[in-house]
Amino acid sequence: MRSAAPAPRVIAVVGPTAAGKSDLGVFLAQQLGGEVVNADSMQLYRGMDIGTAKLTVEERGGVPHHLLDIWDVTEAASVAEYQRLARAEIDRLLAAGRTPVLVGGSGLYVRGAIDALEFPGTDPEVRARLEAELEERGSGVLHARLAEADPEAARAILPGNGRRIVRALEVIEITGKPFTANLPGHESVYDTVQIGVDVARPELDERIATRVDRMWEAGLVDEVRTLEAHGLREGRTASRALGYQQVLAALAGECTEDEARAETVRATKRFARRQDSWFRRDPRVHWLSGAMADRGELPGQALTLVERAVTA
Repeated sequence: MRSAAPAPRVIAVVGPTAAGKSDLGVFLAQQLGGEVVNADSMQLYRGMDIGTAKLTVEERGGVPHHLLDIWDVTEAASVAEYQRLARAEIDRLLAAGRTPVLVGGSGLYVRGAIDALEFPGTDPEVRARLEAELEERGSGVLHARLAEADPEAARAILPGNGRRIVRALEVIEITGKPFTANLPGHESVYDTVQIGVDVARPELDERIATRVDRMWEAGLVDEVRTLEAHGLREGRTASRALGYQQVLAALAGECTEDEARAETVRATKRFARRQDSWFRRDPRVHWLSGAMADRGELPGQALTLVERAVTA
């Protein structure tokens, strides 16, 4: 008889936006004596609450959440810095006998937290030249260049995400290899169980449209207006966040508010497809149907999956 394996040390709940990851993460943390570690790159920003669907204190169900609201909107995101912070939180929780539950749809951030991933350094001259070209020619031109040099990276990065496009091109120029070639195989540094929340595309599209409507009703435009006064428009990363970018355009008179709302829905649907594709490439993700959430079955299925991994 085989002895039981040690309990998984880290749980990761991943998948596309609006799939139901946050609520599932809270449930698992409650059941497993755990705490949530955020892996959503935009929830790292203070004040970006409505547009990122950040759980309220009440919705967190008494579960401590970490790595929320740690950066000002003027700061540029750094996955290498996130990696350092996330691993410090994971290690601290493990040392305290708590179960870290990593929750988020930012694929590179999830991998940075749990995988043997080292990020190439930067070259100020290369970065400055690419950023100047981005300013002059726009992200579309650079994204087309990235598609030629590294099609896989271009599929994973939104054409409007100039900051990430610049970073990918910088890494390609520094290392002489495709950006994705710098991502090693799926080698974990923690004993991890990854749970993917799978929602059929028509249902996910409907959820996204409903979520955007609720964000507008909850005051997203006012939230963006407040953050604009704190430098959001100048923030290289935060200003590109879905919803925020579109509302900033409306506030600048570049489109109507209704047009911004519709574009937020379209852009979020595109982004969700990219998220899904990213996580589908990881064979370690155990996929559970998000439709079970409507029947109240998803939490129990996820807990069963974790418990099965303990004795497998």
